[in-house]
Amino acid sequence: MAWPLCSRRSDPGWSACGAACWPSSSAVCSSPQPSSDRVSRRTLSPHDVGLQLTENALATALALFVVIAVLAPISGAHFNPIISIVDTALRRRPWREVPGYVAVQVVGCAAGVMLANLMFGHPPVSISGSARLSPAHVFAEVVATAGLVMVVFVLARFGRERWAPAAVAAYIGAAYLFTSSTSFANPAITAARILSNTFAGVDPVSAAGFIVAQLVGGVAGYLLVRALAPGQNHAPVLDQEGAHP
Repeated sequence: MAWPLCSRRSDPGWSACGAACWPSSSAVCSSPQPSSDRVSRRTLSPHDVGLQLTENALATALALFVVIAVLAPISGAHFNPIISIVDTALRRRPWREVPGYVAVQVVGCAAGVMLANLMFGHPPVSISGSARLSPAHVFAEVVATAGLVMVVFVLARFGRERWAPAAVAAYIGAAYLFTSSTSFANPAITAARILSNTFAGVDPVSAAGFIVAQLVGGVAGYLLVRALAPGQNHAPVLDQEGAHP
């Protein structure tokens, strides 16, 4: 996530890649998987999909809190292209940095998925056949992504940085349960989950639809931020040359 609560960091690339890898790995690893050693399916809740989803939401929320708290001072906790783009659209970051961040976000998420697959005895890459695309799921992704953008940037524009790790983790954990799509809300992680034929995976066609919905949600979230906090901007605003005035 292009963390807008922190000032610009030096050498963002490798730390951003790490930030992208960790949550993606958590999202896949904590999901119930059809392997004999998968604790949530075989031991904790072998016949209860709802409880499995709750376990996944809890594990992901806790991981997000830790990752954001640890990596925000280093890279700004960048692991979501939507947040990076909105951060730039709000003139908090120069556009020239966006391609680099998006590239490492995608690579990091893919690496996290492959790591998760290996840890649970699967091939590093197994293309998902899980079809999730429906009008309800697409709409849910718009809502989930818009809400995430609103949470991140309203906090940032009012200078409430200390609440960011808890607020984002709580929102994503809750959105797993209050959205029909389980709140992917991140194009990089959505694309990477194509590589995991597990409970957490998504087939290529559904992934493409989700990514389009997330982009629409990003625009909606940006408009919400401008409406809710029109005159607030706690961080320095860049001029047209991409420098602080």
